Amino acid sequence: MGQHELKNEFLSITVNDFGAELSAIVSTQTGQSYLWNADETYWKRHSPVLFPIVGSLKGKSFHYNGKDYPMSQHGFARDMEFECIEVTETSIKHRLTSTPETMKQYPFSFCLDITYQLSGNTIQVIWDVTNTDTKEMHFSIGAHPAFNCPLAQGEKQSDYYLQFDTTNPLSIRKINEDGLVKEGDTKLPIDGSLLSIHEHLFDDDALIIEDNQAHSVALLTPSKKPYVTVNFDAPLFGLWSPAKKDAPFVCIEPWYGRCDSETYADTLENRVWGNHCKPGETFHSSYTITIDDI
Repeated sequence: MGQHELKNEFLSITVNDFGAELSAIVSTQTGQSYLWNADETYWKRHSPVLFPIVGSLKGKSFHYNGKDYPMSQHGFARDMEFECIEVTETSIKHRLTSTPETMKQYPFSFCLDITYQLSGNTIQVIWDVTNTDTKEMHFSIGAHPAFNCPLAQGEKQSDYYLQFDTTNPLSIRKINEDGLVKEGDTKLPIDGSLLSIHEHLFDDDALIIEDNQAHSVALLTPSKKPYVTVNFDAPLFGLWSPAKKDAPFVCIEPWYGRCDSETYADTLENRVWGNHCKPGETFHSSYTITIDDI
């Protein structure tokens, strides 16, 4: 598995060819690590890309053009070798293209480019999904970065906070044991713009926040100082840490798409929050990770 590094006076980042996955964010000044180390005790990944679906499918398959296509949670891109096509002093670009094997799971020809750009204390992650097929393409794409929380030994995650760019209570959706969205929503009360990461916050697994309720989420230390901020244009996002495991990280996940609902009974092209590209079109989006405490 190949790896590539970008480094400046603030940060060093590492990107793997496998999954085009960001695998390290480290302060070049203090040596502090901000990205989860993929210890399998809790979770074996750092920051996988979710494509061509986000989350789980009802019945673990989708229906398209009269046929069912089995696919595992979050799609196949995270478990494939990408080609590194460009490395500069400030960017790394990877590419994944459809193959006969991917076509068995997902009947579309595509090109997925993922670019990481490092500027100061900010990492921009850019997605370009191009439809290279002759028919309209339907897909989802999302991020899943896991950030260390707590940062220091002797601290507790329950002393940390999440901060949003809103002071309104957040309407959240929860998922069941099959990874499907439950019916109805609940309110997540926030104090000002802050949410305490209490020990039971993720007891029911991921929290899903839809409908453009927020576009910036930060992790704060016990002294309420931001140290990681994720900014995005995506219409929804997830918050996750493994349920009831006391795992020392929190994921902040911008999504263009999500898992099916418990009652979903429709086709791929009608999935909620799905995206659609005509032949030759490119879907372009990005999000940023800013390390605030350096």
